[in-house]
Amino acid sequence: MHRLMLLRHAKTESDAPSGLDRDRRLDARGRKDAVMVGEWLAGQAALRPDLVLVSTAVRARETWDLVRRSMTGTPEPPAAFLPDIYGAEPAHLLAIIRAAATENPERLMIVGHNPGLHEIALALIGSGGDEAGRRALDDNFPTSGLAVIDFASGGWNDVSFRRGRLERFVSPRLLNEA
Repeated sequence: MHRLMLLRHAKTESDAPSGLDRDRRLDARGRKDAVMVGEWLAGQAALRPDLVLVSTAVRARETWDLVRRSMTGTPEPPAAFLPDIYGAEPAHLLAIIRAAATENPERLMIVGHNPGLHEIALALIGSGGDEAGRRALDDNFPTSGLAVIDFASGGWNDVSFRRGRLERFVSPRLLNEA
């Protein structure tokens, strides 16, 4: 089994001082939410990534840094920073996922952006799994949201649309409600 974790960057400032979208930084709520998700992940041994692919946008790098530092007591997974994740559509994100076959991690995390993450999450999920999570994900993939999708396939090259099972979907709001 291979596990894909899609993490949307945390909440950001409206505008970057540079005026460039890629330079937008996390706001106070975003920093708090990223830490919350990291602390939650620290207690979920089966969700600790073996490899993390991170968009080079400032908000995605800041999100990963806070999540990583909050996962205390766990080994730090290797991370690669990929400019192609920024603005990627589902087909391109699928190609990035399949390219992970060279590293062959059991658990792969991608830290990126909407609408691409939301669209690929919905496209990858088949039937079964976390029904409440599916309903929440159908509505929105909020900032700091995390979709965990399992694949019974033999490897990352075999990952395709409608073949995954949503194991879990969490967000800061859902964690606060629990």
